[in-house]
Amino acid sequence: MLRITELRLPLNHPEPALRHSVLERLGIADAALRGFTLFRRGYDARRKSDIVLVYTLDCEVDDEAAVLARHAGDPHVRAAPDTRYRFAGHAPADFAARQPLRPIVVGFGPCGLFAALILAQMGLRPIVLERGKAVRERTKDTWGLWRRRELNPESNVQFGEGGAGTFSDGKLWSQITDPRHLTRKVLNEFVKAGAPDEILYVSKPHIGTFRLVGMIEKMRAEIESLGGEVRFKQRVTDLRIEAGQVRGVALADGTQIDADHVVLALGHSARDTFAMLHERGVFMEPKPFSVGFRVEHPQSLIDRARFGPNAGHPLLGAADYKLVHHAKNGRSVYSFCMCPGGTVVAATSEPGRVVTNGMSQYSRNERNANAGIVVGISAQDYRQDSRSDGPVNPLDGIAFQRALESRAYELGGENYDAPGQRVGDFIARRASSAFGSVLPSYTPGVRPTDLGERGRESLPVYAIEAIREALPAFERQIKGFSMPDAVLTGVETRTSSPLRITRGRDWQSLNVKGLYPAGEGAGYAGGIMSAGVDGIEVAEAVGRSMLGLSPADGGAAAGRRPTFTGA
Repeated sequence: MLRITELRLPLNHPEPALRHSVLERLGIADAALRGFTLFRRGYDARRKSDIVLVYTLDCEVDDEAAVLARHAGDPHVRAAPDTRYRFAGHAPADFAARQPLRPIVVGFGPCGLFAALILAQMGLRPIVLERGKAVRERTKDTWGLWRRRELNPESNVQFGEGGAGTFSDGKLWSQITDPRHLTRKVLNEFVKAGAPDEILYVSKPHIGTFRLVGMIEKMRAEIESLGGEVRFKQRVTDLRIEAGQVRGVALADGTQIDADHVVLALGHSARDTFAMLHERGVFMEPKPFSVGFRVEHPQSLIDRARFGPNAGHPLLGAADYKLVHHAKNGRSVYSFCMCPGGTVVAATSEPGRVVTNGMSQYSRNERNANAGIVVGISAQDYRQDSRSDGPVNPLDGIAFQRALESRAYELGGENYDAPGQRVGDFIARRASSAFGSVLPSYTPGVRPTDLGERGRESLPVYAIEAIREALPAFERQIKGFSMPDAVLTGVETRTSSPLRITRGRDWQSLNVKGLYPAGEGAGYAGGIMSAGVDGIEVAEAVGRSMLGLSPADGGAAAGRRPTFTGA
């Protein structure tokens, strides 16, 4: 197969134009082109009146070697890479009798899901322990907060089958380094479970909450059909460690499970588990994260700003954006987890606190666009002992988050309403008494207030001032961004894990053998795709250990620390 990249055609090109362009690019006759498949389709919208589609195609041609030789200097015509997933190891038939201890996966979000799936596909029969409920029961509990102000601390947006990504935009793209094409494995498994085929080729694929529910159930069924178990309402409360080796876990009901291999696929909100691990001496370190608000605009405004006269074109869909501003006080303000045509959701997992996040369905057809507008903070910002110049306690970030979430609960009226403010009022430093043309989508409700009131700020002063400066600056990139009636809803605190459970080149904890920190909660991913890939690689590391394979088997680069962008 040959791969052609950067094949550019007008937005409204006729279907035959794609084949004609392939023939023209390769310089071959029609009869020599046996066929082609779409690998990626994106768009270039820098000229709003002349948006073009940008294709990557895999082509089957006669005399491929000759065609490649003619295009030896063309970086956009080359042999197509092999994106099939491979791993060398699989348990032999008598493995269970010889190795009775099964691997444990703690957490069943995207990372735990793929870790368990790969372990099951290797014949290693993992046991998954998920503190929350199965996804459909969990959905009912989540709606209980949104509709009736009833929070279940063990079953909510953060905890339960599918993890926090279930109640999100379902973005399936990332900027991780991916030499083994593991993102393709993630996408293929999702399509097998019922995702639309288009996620394999659109440039920024997404699924949305309702479709994710059925897909997760099918993937769970495959894990179970391969000998794995998924146990819900099983909260891990302790870790048994002997001479630096993990030996098992204890559950809230008193049950103990022996294991020499434990994958910690925690979400970023597993605060009680982080505290337990810290008490047990598992090495962890503080890490930067971000805090801010959710901002809402009419989706039609974003569409016009990004696509001009082509707004509403079916191939373009609802427009998104990505914005960054470097404020005068040295802080970086950026958009996070932008949800086109979506809603702002109540995402707390603890009583007496308010947390926001964003969510979209597959259709992305809600009235508002929303995104986090957040400010980066460091461990020194959230240090709890200001008099110390020593290392920051890894749990200090959690204490910082909790203080902001408790303040938001207070400002919202102490009934799980969120505090909100019109952008015009926020910039002018006056309280909002009502909302205008943009109505906030957060449920159970939003209470108009002053998010930046001096002495009662919803965020640290430096964050308030940086966001206040950034909103008009973003206007220069998206006309209407600082419109007076746009809505800010507070607070966004769980952009990523506030700590990292550090691992070594063998993917294991630095000081506990057999313990494999993984995914977003451990500080190694940010979003569905990167968490899924991390789950695959950690599962491979467990498989190599259990099957006695060398680090090179399976093609994984041991200990790679992925780079990522948030969800």
